[in-house]
Amino acid sequence: MSKRLIVSLLFILFTFTACSQNDSLKGDKPPKTQIKVGNQTYETKLGTYCWESKGQAECVDTAGPIELLKDEKKIPVKAGEVVKIVMNYSPKPGEIHLNEIVNNKESEVIIENNHFTVPTKKGIYYYSYGVYWRDKKDKHVSHGDAFYAFALEVK
Repeated sequence: MSKRLIVSLLFILFTFTACSQNDSLKGDKPPKTQIKVGNQTYETKLGTYCWESKGQAECVDTAGPIELLKDEKKIPVKAGEVVKIVMNYSPKPGEIHLNEIVNNKESEVIIENNHFTVPTKKGIYYYSYGVYWRDKKDKHVSHGDAFYAFALEVK
């Protein structure tokens, strides 16, 4: 092989490696996510996820929010209170969804600027917070996704 060919191949290899590292996510699994109610901060429970980091990918499948949280203490909230979802991680996910589960019926909740409003009716509400890190060039390629579960008890 000529030196020119070797240098060209190394340049191509370096370019592809550098590009793939730009989209690589940090950590060996999705970041911790909390919810903030008033001045109190609470942990969420990581559920199902797929995560790609340093050229390695892993997918973990768990039970849904109700089963995942059956032995967990429900977070007390007031009717109509505002809840903030906090994820101290960069890059931020490009797509988010929040689903509420009540009496085995699931519906999407409007979330703006990582905030949503708690229902006004008393009861226990389960939530699934789904986040997705899509490729910047091809939105059909995912570098990671995660679902976090938490339960609120409206008093």
